[in-house]
Amino acid sequence: MLTEMGLTVSSPASELERLFSLEGRVAIVTGALGLLGREHCVALAAAGANVIALDLDDDGCGIFAGELSDRFDRNALGIGTDITDLSSLRAAREYVLSEFGHMDVLVNNAAVNDKFEDPAMISELSRFENYPLDAWEHSLHVNITGTFLSSQIFGSEMVKVGKGAIINLASTYGMVGPDQSLYKRADGTQSFFKSPAYSTTKGAILAFTRYLAAYWGGRGVRVNALSPGGVENEQEEYFIENYSKRTMLGRMAHPSDYRGALLFLASDASSYMTGANLVVDGGWTAW
Repeated sequence: MLTEMGLTVSSPASELERLFSLEGRVAIVTGALGLLGREHCVALAAAGANVIALDLDDDGCGIFAGELSDRFDRNALGIGTDITDLSSLRAAREYVLSEFGHMDVLVNNAAVNDKFEDPAMISELSRFENYPLDAWEHSLHVNITGTFLSSQIFGSEMVKVGKGAIINLASTYGMVGPDQSLYKRADGTQSFFKSPAYSTTKGAILAFTRYLAAYWGGRGVRVNALSPGGVENEQEEYFIENYSKRTMLGRMAHPSDYRGALLFLASDASSYMTGANLVVDGGWTAW
């Protein structure tokens, strides 16, 4: 503490610590068992939040929440939840309210990326000309409708108390078109094409973020998007090399590279920020 003119004021370091602190807050993360979902939960718990991990696997959520509780000495909960099912989301909401009485942060992280049952058909089925209608509809249902429903169910509780932060996970491919050459091997064959559904849904997330920020701006609920770049996750070496060359930093992201950005958006450090898209992509979209 510093004393000036008879007044006791906080030091700059303690003020920054307060701005980024989530002590006593309740943070909900959808898709919590995914690669980035786990990292989001860790960042929030480390900042003092009681984390609610939502994903389809109820047992997996419970185990992960137990790990968070032990590691950070927080009251973390894991709830098996289908974000496309209203009754499932309502049950999760009631559970959270019964345990904590409030909710302060929502991270809409859950999303699907294309998976094809027959590996031999990936190259052909991922082409736009052959892309399956059911894959398109499934992506829209989870990535867009799931975000809409989660925001509606949990965000409405934040509106009631006049404060809260919603963070929607978008993507660089919601801003720019996919570079399909990344999936081309040295021999010229194409292993995969980034799907039309992924870019479409992530672009829609950015539009939805602006809509909701404008709608709830006067009610104390901030809504922002976080657009991450590609994360290294045991992809084939040719892809990692191709992707890295497209970034200014010359590498793919580590899963932990988004912790700071997420904490910024969830905390009071971004108290005058809403309707924005925070891009963390190693310079991918800045060329």
